[in-house]
Amino acid sequence: MRNQTRVTEFILQGFSERPQLHVLYFILFLCLYATALCGNCLIIVAIAFSSRLHTPMYFFLVNLSVLDIICTCTVVPKLLAILVAEKRSISYRGCMAQMYFLSWSVAGEVLLFTAMAYDRYVAICQPLHYSSMMGPGVCAVLAGAVWGISVLGAGVNACLMLRLNFCGPNVIDHFFCEIPPLLLLSCSSTYVNNIMAVMADIFFAMLNFLLTMVSYGFIIVTILKIRTAEGKQRAFSTCSSHLTVVTLYYSTIIYTYLSPGSSYSPGMGKVMAVLYSTVSPTLNPLIYSLKNKDVKAALRKVLILVIKNL
Repeated sequence: MRNQTRVTEFILQGFSERPQLHVLYFILFLCLYATALCGNCLIIVAIAFSSRLHTPMYFFLVNLSVLDIICTCTVVPKLLAILVAEKRSISYRGCMAQMYFLSWSVAGEVLLFTAMAYDRYVAICQPLHYSSMMGPGVCAVLAGAVWGISVLGAGVNACLMLRLNFCGPNVIDHFFCEIPPLLLLSCSSTYVNNIMAVMADIFFAMLNFLLTMVSYGFIIVTILKIRTAEGKQRAFSTCSSHLTVVTLYYSTIIYTYLSPGSSYSPGMGKVMAVLYSTVSPTLNPLIYSLKNKDVKAALRKVLILVIKNL
């Protein structure tokens, strides 16, 4: 513990390479943050108050919105403080907490994408057995597994990070505390951390991505067997939103967490982090609502009630 407390705080470098753009960055990230919070909260409220949306697909969508809120609230407030107040320091405990909650939300989302893909597989490929295969008990077990495994995975990463000694440089070339740039600052060996990071990436990202793609492989084969064009379009519309979100998210996560240690690129890491920590939580409610008539109808009802109460 004495070795671990040699560094009591870290300095987040942020986007210091272009300080003249900080005001523009602040406005951009503030808008993304507000849109992500409002959009995901509206999705949760709309689904909660619409009985037509009390189905497995929307149950998982609520869980996704909660994870998006956790992710964006973990990253963006500190980023805004860096941009507006130039307060770049973050305490050791605050850094570890930020890393934990970010790892938790990222792991939870990739697991949830697999559960949502399975739901779409059953709905399209096994429609006659949907009510039994995706009953309330099954949904509860899947959601519990998502939250439990993600909490456990984030806890393991946090414990491995806490065992490291930080006794030298404390400047993180990033705008939040993330595993790859933190490993570069350790005074002790990060061999175990690198191995566990790759294993976690293989399990959470690559394995779940493979399972998701296999599910969609069966879905596409089933859709192609539908004879009418209208039937094909209806079937594909139920899973196109999820496929769009999955593609956007996995393309950033696999790059970020598959290359820890010395091969990590800070510049590209920041770009990828912006995409999955701010852009993705902002776009998810838009993607799921713009292509879904039921969600749009529920959102209209919520907005009408809010306007009346005002």
